[in-house]
Amino acid sequence: MSNELRVNDNIIRLMVGFITDIPDMDGIVYYARPDLALGSGFGTAISIQGGPKVQEELRKYGSASVTDVVVTGAGNLKTKHILHAVGPRFQEEDEDTKLKATILNTLKKAQELKLQKIAFPAMGSGFYGIPLDASARLTLGAARDFLDKVTEPKEVVFCLRDNRELKAFQEQLQKM
Repeated sequence: MSNELRVNDNIIRLMVGFITDIPDMDGIVYYARPDLALGSGFGTAISIQGGPKVQEELRKYGSASVTDVVVTGAGNLKTKHILHAVGPRFQEEDEDTKLKATILNTLKKAQELKLQKIAFPAMGSGFYGIPLDASARLTLGAARDFLDKVTEPKEVVFCLRDNRELKAFQEQLQKM
């Protein structure tokens, strides 16, 4: 199965790894809580690897609503920016619409910042309970639709935790 999709001059790429360890990204996306506190999983990794500066920047914002995107520096991480995207929880009202809006708002913010390469996790599929197939369908579809109309970002990477996540995203990518 393919791990890449060309959309005009842009690329959607799938990979397995830990999002905080990817080199050469201009920004990484974190599926944030509305209170913008760095929680467990990737939040802990961002807090530890990025250092206290990231959480300090987040405190200035206070909180955010679902579909909002807050941008901070990345502290000691290998990227320039962290895009903290507040997405819906599983079975929240209008969950699909909100998740797609969260992805689109994140990509718009990346475009505003002139980011060329941005990495997303499997949005909402962990702690927030969004089914993996729904995450793959909605996030890949939103990324493809966005990249079909713009020139930046040049590369959108979906950094997936394991082969189970990769397979779900590969299956959806094949349908495109």
